[in-house]
Amino acid sequence: MKKEIFKAYDIRGLYGSELDEDTAYKIGKAFAEFLKKKIVVVGMDMRTSSIPLKKSLIKGLNEQGLDVLDIGLCSTPLFYFAVNFLKAEGGIMVTASHNPAEYNGFKCVKEKAIPLTFDEGISQIRDLAEKNKFKKSKIKGKVVKKEILHEYCNFILSIVKHIPKLKVVADTSNGMEGLTLPAVFQNLDMEIIHINKELDGTFPNHEANPLKHENYFELINEVKQWKADFGCMFDGDADRIGFCDEKGNVVACDIITALLAKTFGPKEKILYDLRSSWAVKEEIEKAKNIPIISRVGHSFIKSTMKKENVVFGGELSGHYYYRDHFFTESGLLTLIKVAQIVEKEKKPLSKLVAPLLRYYQSTEINSKVKEKEAKMKELEKIYKDGKIMKLDGISVEYKDWWFNVRASNTEPLLRLNLEAKSKKLMEEKTKEILKIIKK
Repeated sequence: MKKEIFKAYDIRGLYGSELDEDTAYKIGKAFAEFLKKKIVVVGMDMRTSSIPLKKSLIKGLNEQGLDVLDIGLCSTPLFYFAVNFLKAEGGIMVTASHNPAEYNGFKCVKEKAIPLTFDEGISQIRDLAEKNKFKKSKIKGKVVKKEILHEYCNFILSIVKHIPKLKVVADTSNGMEGLTLPAVFQNLDMEIIHINKELDGTFPNHEANPLKHENYFELINEVKQWKADFGCMFDGDADRIGFCDEKGNVVACDIITALLAKTFGPKEKILYDLRSSWAVKEEIEKAKNIPIISRVGHSFIKSTMKKENVVFGGELSGHYYYRDHFFTESGLLTLIKVAQIVEKEKKPLSKLVAPLLRYYQSTEINSKVKEKEAKMKELEKIYKDGKIMKLDGISVEYKDWWFNVRASNTEPLLRLNLEAKSKKLMEEKTKEILKIIKK
């Protein structure tokens, strides 16, 4: 069994060579041993490998005495809902999220859809699966199939209350939102032009990753052709969403966080990750809300949101988290909330985001570095005259610019994000820091 598949937030690898049915079976047994509970939810995405992996996983869970509520094909947000709605004591979602077709994996949660992290759960599951010495359970668990799509649709609609009368192009990337989206919007006033809606784990049209601008080509064309109010794109398991405006310009995910900040409160806590534009914090404060900065990663964000009772959180990767959605992600809620703003403000999305694009960002730049910690210490020494924060890697802030450099959890990479008050300064400082990183 390959240790590399056990990552910071989930278990993920190439199907066949890194992750197979035998590994899934052992992970099922190990999850049961770690959790020491009675009832768990299991769901899966539309990848062809999800069917055999789920079968082997459930076999392992059952053999260790766990009862499984099998919800079948589902999005990850629907899976999180199921764990809460069915009052399960944990769950596993079979998915590789936005990764290409040849990948698969498992997202593991405790009760209330609280995610397992590497330190608290994933590393222990890895060790138990690797040893493969499980006590034989006296009782074998059973499988109960559950259909809860209808309940989930009602739940989403109970949160949003009002559906705007807009025209929106939604690209579900042949992923799991292709199941949920039409079920939610049937018989409602919002006109959804749904593209790449067939569930197809081979992703025949484009990679199911809304962070890559090259994946927006078809969506942008459809938005212009239909004269839609805006377009949106979901990833493979539908826990992430990206947007383009009515002109076809892709809107950065942190700018969507800034836009949504004014729809909550006042005096509500709103979370953003430390890679986000200065504009995000400024908009949160402008709306008389309380900004909470977080390190990157859904498990850290969810933990902070619960602890601080945060109403909404946005991450640069396109994850948007809601207190009303059990402190978990929902692309669907984000789609509706963006539509509500466009309708309420009576302005196109391009005009709404224009005032928020007041700074210049480098986007995330990855560099191969063997001695990651040493390089970050070097940066700290060079930029010691700036305001330093070590929440996640190293962040340094000056009056006219800031940067964050953090290490990848799984690869020999340093990730740089930088922002400045002018394009010239952004380009100069990006070049300057990359030179230090790469030397």
